Amino acid sequence: GKPMELIAGKKFKLPVWEAALRTMRPGERARFRCDTKHVVLYPLVAKSLRNIAAGKDPLEGQRHCCSIAQLHDHYSLGYPDLDELQKNPQPLIFDIEVLKVEAPGSYEQDPWAMTDEEKLQAVPQIHKQGNELYRQGKVQEAASKYYDAIACLKNLQMKEQPGSPDWIELDQKITPLLLNYCQCKLQCEEYYEVLDHCSSILNKYEDNVKAYFKRGKAHAAVWNVAEAQADFAKVLALDPSLRPVVSKELRSLEARLREKDAEDKIRFKGIFSQ
Repeated sequence: GKPMELIAGKKFKLPVWEAALRTMRPGERARFRCDTKHVVLYPLVAKSLRNIAAGKDPLEGQRHCCSIAQLHDHYSLGYPDLDELQKNPQPLIFDIEVLKVEAPGSYEQDPWAMTDEEKLQAVPQIHKQGNELYRQGKVQEAASKYYDAIACLKNLQMKEQPGSPDWIELDQKITPLLLNYCQCKLQCEEYYEVLDHCSSILNKYEDNVKAYFKRGKAHAAVWNVAEAQADFAKVLALDPSLRPVVSKELRSLEARLREKDAEDKIRFKGIFSQ
């Protein structure tokens, strides 16, 4: 798996790890036995780390619970081993290996580790990095950057009242990033993800031409012919200047349909001639 990253001085929930690391050098491995009083919050930290590894929000389930409530016997962390450790705290032994130490200013933080202000400031740069990777043909890497930028804004948006001016402002910043992400997914042939995301955009912004166009392409790719034609028709209604591009997509769809019909005739002919 991916090595854990710890940012010194960020008030990490398990200060004993930071204290241990300060005694080590790059390339060194060491074992630390930590008293119970230093690892009471380990179950919460472990849950966050497991969520990160699974691609989930590291704060999932913690947003509206204070530390006292989280340590209550009846509060489940979602992992039986962590629930047991939460009920019966005990000393823990950690094997730690220092792979690399980076100087302040040279480290690129993961979105989950940023403050709200850092997230907002980081989004334009992450967006720019995604665009550059896309221009270089590194589509998967670009999608990852767009995803990180979206995650930053979504995290901030969760703290706002839905429909409020601040919520809407963040949503309008998310939309172009999500469209860029969908473009990457189109090229990666992950069409159903494109359908989901574009539909979510159109549920809020009915006049988004790019969302209709990308959804139309995704529909065409999975043989939803009527839906693709309807989306392309909507594109033309909203922006007639795109007629050459839409006509090209429709011709491509018609050619694929003719090819498929020819293949089906040959296949069925073989079945009935047996």
